[in-house]
Amino acid sequence: MKPNQFWILAIAIMILGIGMEPPGAQGQADRTIIDEWDSIKAPAPPELKPVTIDPTSTALLILDIQNNSCNHESRPRCLASLPKIKGLLLNARSQKMLIVFSITITVTPAAIVKEIEPLPNEPVVQSGVDKFYGTNLEKILTQRSVRTLIITGTAAHGAVLETATAAALRGFKVVIPVDGISADNLYAEQYTAWHLVNSPGTRNQATLTKSNLIKY
Repeated sequence: MKPNQFWILAIAIMILGIGMEPPGAQGQADRTIIDEWDSIKAPAPPELKPVTIDPTSTALLILDIQNNSCNHESRPRCLASLPKIKGLLLNARSQKMLIVFSITITVTPAAIVKEIEPLPNEPVVQSGVDKFYGTNLEKILTQRSVRTLIITGTAAHGAVLETATAAALRGFKVVIPVDGISADNLYAEQYTAWHLVNSPGTRNQATLTKSNLIKY
């Protein structure tokens, strides 16, 4: 082999070697979360903590519990959460707490499930998933010197998560009774619980609990 041919061959081998992956690497640097999806193990469940509420500075939010979404056909887990939400509602009324309901932009207050329908003096705000957006919710809360919100409702990964995040970013403490929230599927509820106590926007403001762990 002539010298020039030797160097040409050596350079070609080097170039090919640069482009080759080590055995078993299988392009790890190019793998996305979608590629890794089936290999991911769910983290340990968050701790549920007891909460003592000051009724004078706390409000109960009941989000989007409507006939068109809280029913056996579309969201049976919402129906299952109703007794817990009603219990929280009755306790809040007995403590003369502020109670605020919400509805989506496509319905009227008449759509709220009758079992927990608001009293005439209980405000109803109407918006998309973030119930602070385009409403007077923050004004309602600040006028009553509210600093803590107990948030219930559906969907967990919609109105509950987005409103809780918006509240936390405004400096409110957020209490989420996990038996008072619901979604179309269990994964959405699981993700919401994880997000609330791990996201930088909510982790220092949010507490996960159950309705029977809330004391007044």
